[in-house]
Amino acid sequence: MRTGVRPLFVVLSLVLVAGCQGNRDQLLADLQSPRPEVRAQAVKALAKQGNADDLVLFTRAAKDMASIVRGEAAEALGESQDPRVVDLLGELLEDQDEDVQGRAAMALSKVKNDKAKAYLTLQYGRRSRNTRQVIVQALKSANVPGAMAEVVAAESKAIWDRNLLTLNEGTLPERVGAAEELGKSGRSEAVNRLLPLVRDSQVILAAAAVRGLGDAGDRRAVAAIAPLLDESFPELREASIGALRKLQDPSSVQRLLAVAMEKSPVSSLAADAIAALPRSPETDAALCNVALEGARNEALSAARAMRSRNGCPVEQIAERLTRPASVENGLRAVIGLGPVAQAALPKVLPLLASPDVGQRMLAVEAVAAIGDASAAPAVQKLYEQELKATEPLRQDWVSAPLPKTYGAGLDPSAPVEERHKHSHSDPEDGRGAKYNQLFDRVRSLNAQRAREAGRVQVEARVPSELYEDVEPAKLEPLAAVLRALGTLKAPGALELLKGYAGDSSVTLRTAALVGLARLGPEGVEAAKGGMFESERDLQKALAQALAEQGEAGQLALVALLPQFSSEKLVLLDALDRFGAPASASEALRTVVGEGGAEAALAANVLGRLKARDAVDTLLKALGEPASVARREVLLALGEIGDTKAAEAVARDLYHDLPDIRAAAATALSRIGTASQTEALDALKSDYYRRVREAAGAALAKSGTATEGAR
Repeated sequence: MRTGVRPLFVVLSLVLVAGCQGNRDQLLADLQSPRPEVRAQAVKALAKQGNADDLVLFTRAAKDMASIVRGEAAEALGESQDPRVVDLLGELLEDQDEDVQGRAAMALSKVKNDKAKAYLTLQYGRRSRNTRQVIVQALKSANVPGAMAEVVAAESKAIWDRNLLTLNEGTLPERVGAAEELGKSGRSEAVNRLLPLVRDSQVILAAAAVRGLGDAGDRRAVAAIAPLLDESFPELREASIGALRKLQDPSSVQRLLAVAMEKSPVSSLAADAIAALPRSPETDAALCNVALEGARNEALSAARAMRSRNGCPVEQIAERLTRPASVENGLRAVIGLGPVAQAALPKVLPLLASPDVGQRMLAVEAVAAIGDASAAPAVQKLYEQELKATEPLRQDWVSAPLPKTYGAGLDPSAPVEERHKHSHSDPEDGRGAKYNQLFDRVRSLNAQRAREAGRVQVEARVPSELYEDVEPAKLEPLAAVLRALGTLKAPGALELLKGYAGDSSVTLRTAALVGLARLGPEGVEAAKGGMFESERDLQKALAQALAEQGEAGQLALVALLPQFSSEKLVLLDALDRFGAPASASEALRTVVGEGGAEAALAANVLGRLKARDAVDTLLKALGEPASVARREVLLALGEIGDTKAAEAVARDLYHDLPDIRAAAATALSRIGTASQTEALDALKSDYYRRVREAAGAALAKSGTATEGAR
């Protein structure tokens, strides 16, 4: 028996060796397969065999054209733990495919030497979010203490050194960019480097230094920046105003006021900067000064800012309304202040009869802004006068009514071939004709898709006049009265404005639709059809008027959203500025799901609504790597405060864009940071000041964020 066992064992061993050799031969043959998945599987199988001689095969596979093969090769090289493969894995860490980058990072963690760690640390600052997150995991796997803090600090140092070198040795355009980037770091050393540059002979470099100082947030720079408002270079003055606005130092009020009052191209920026400063008696007085004495745009902006600050002294307004030289200033202040200037109404009403057209229009706007219904009879009387004045100008010189449809060959929306069929000129030939046919087919397909989706296409309005020979400026007085009649809800205004809603003049049509929107639910119903007009200015004015009216108008805009395609931005902008009802969530979720620029505005609104039913939609949007609305989606999730979003939001703490990292940290401060404290603590050494501050704020709130999110 014992003599028979040994030959059997030898035979079985030979069979197994022969089988393994045959399998290996097949794997080597598979490495030459034209199919990438077969080559990848062969690399994976060979790696499991652990044959040191196969290292050369894996090295060759790392150069394969297919990313799936390169990924398997990276893992195989890592399993070898051979120090010689570190450089090759470092190259794979820069691969164009993110999956290969991640697998190369994890492979480097298995080598566990200083060179592998150096590759991982260096590439963290050069890669996108997913790879950065894997690099941190790889360093943790290699038992590197404080892995994320180390790579964040290394990235911060690299950015600082690069910008500092560029500022000292780069070309002028490069130095401009470096100056701004140094300021964004918020470091004291950056402020010290930039302060001498604000007086540089190269204006664009001086302006960049000023912008950088504004981003740095160090108020030491105010003393150096404020005198630059007296310079004659618009770019430098604009940069200085922006920086002073960011630095929020009340000591700059008087200098900003001087610029706001000079009626120059940068005056409006200065007025806005004053309004953005912390509120104080000095800033209120400065805004009232601009409202009463500034140019039209600055005065209106300053006065509107004072609406929520209890307005300006009525005595000052009344004084200007009684002096001919300053009447218009007083009226503009009333327009901006609106209802808080109610006490000035008795001084405004007599000006409705002013012989000066400009004053009369301002008086109408002022009465409408105050919104006192007792002024309606005076405005109705003025309507009759303005109508009588414009009727001769608008007299039809063709008495017969014009057709409501285009004649044969004249419809601009008709196919090119059909238009040429009725044309006396020869149709286009050659490539031009083919292009026209192609565009016709595209328009037809787009129209068909819109119909199938239930969307209404905005079409050009068929003209009801051969030629509108009255200049729009001459119709503005009547238009102002129409808007005022709607605002004051004057008796009979609904029917009157409906009559103008189809007027041939876009000026009067816009005024009538805006007036209707201000008449309440019935007026909103009559006006909302105007959103399908092709004139963009009309659409914007009407959308804003509807949104300003509260729930009725906002519901109308929300109901129109599914019917619009490219024009959605007009509706969403109005809802973003004036709010939306809670029932808007479903329509807004659809917009977010469609992506594009519209998704950013829709996410903003959903965040303010704290729409918990939108969390899943927003999380799905975060999963889109190329989403242009990522920052807004993150902030919206933070506003909603649902803790189930924390993990997805936290991934963007690794994002390569500082704005996204800051938004993720801000969102986590509201959602809760219990499991993200390590990453947030690491970001306290981030290069960018706004990221550091957002991370610090999130950590400071870590004890209360979860409670607040319930």
